[in-house]
This record gives sequence, C-alpha cells and structure tokens, in this order.
Amino acid sequence: MKRSRIIRGLLLSMFIGANIAAAPAFAQVSFNISIAPPAPLYEVAPAVAPGYIWVPGYWAWNVDRHVWIRGRTVVQRVGYRWEPDRWEQRDRVYYRYPGRWERDVDYKVIKVKKEKKSKHWDNNDDHDGPGNGKSRKQEH
Repeated sequence: MKRSRIIRGLLLSMFIGANIAAAPAFAQVSFNISIAPPAPLYEVAPAVAPGYIWVPGYWAWNVDRHVWIRGRTVVQRVGYRWEPDRWEQRDRVYYRYPGRWERDVDYKVIKVKKEKKSKHWDNNDDHDGPGNGKSRKQEH
C-alpha cells in the first residue's frame, strides 16, 4: 500500500512538473506609440550642491498623451556620466529610452599627493614663529 502511494505521488509530481515546464513564460506587454513627443521644454537648471548633478526633464507617455517630467538633481556617480532620456523613431513608431548612467571612458583617476605639514617651525622661514627666537615686540 505504501509503495503504490509513493509511486502515485511521484507520478503526480512529474505530471505537474511537466505541465508547469510547458506553461508559457511571463507575458511582456508592449504597445506602439505613433505620436511624436513635443520639443523638450526649457528648464533653468538650478545651482546644485557638490556631489550632485542636474538631470534634465523629458517627455513620458501616459496612457494617451505625452506628459512632461521635470528635471531633478541626483547624486553624482564618480567615473560615470548621465545619458538623458531620449525618443527614437523607427519606421512610424517612437520608442523611449530612459535616462541611465554610462561609464565615462574619458574619466581618469587623478591621485593628489598631500604635502606633509611640519610639526615644528622652520628656523629659516620668513614668518614669525616660535622657532626663530623673534617676537613681534622685538621687531618694532
């Protein structure tokens, strides 16, 4: 009895597994946009804090029309540049490519060597310091 139950369980699991494997993969929804996006709107880029960049606005598609998405500041990625959103026309259809970070091939890492500061005053310097034996009262 137990043996037949095990065999039935194995056969059932193999049948279910075969049907799942034959099931179609996740469907991809796609639609064609045949209306060209308007010309980009002019936005004044604000002054951005160090370590940030300005990402320009773009036209996005919203159900049945283009809508303007305003520009924004984003954290800068060292060694990368921002490739803005763009629309391309192929045949009679328009495709939107969202903005993304691209590796900057012209970017070079420059290491700046810091000068070591002396912990003591140098007696040969022209400034008044503890090491030269002069005081401001003695000079005048």
